[in-house]
Amino acid sequence: MEKSLQSTEYARLMALLVATRQKAGNRQQALAKKLRKPQSLVAKYEGGERRLDVIEFIAIAEALGADPLKLLRRFMRERRP
Repeated sequence: MEKSLQSTEYARLMALLVATRQKAGNRQQALAKKLRKPQSLVAKYEGGERRLDVIEFIAIAEALGADPLKLLRRFMRERRP
């Protein structure tokens, strides 16, 4: 199994989060403020330098006004076998 930070699946998940952030009209700084975290945290996970856990994924989705379950379902639907 490929390391998750370097996998195409992880990159696809991060692309989904970036697209969700952009659709919500948020810059990294605004999202970081909602999360009460430094902007560098957002930059690192979006850039693939830092791995997210499921609790962080949920918090990010909710901060963006998105349903975490819907995002995961979308991710799974778009998966390539």
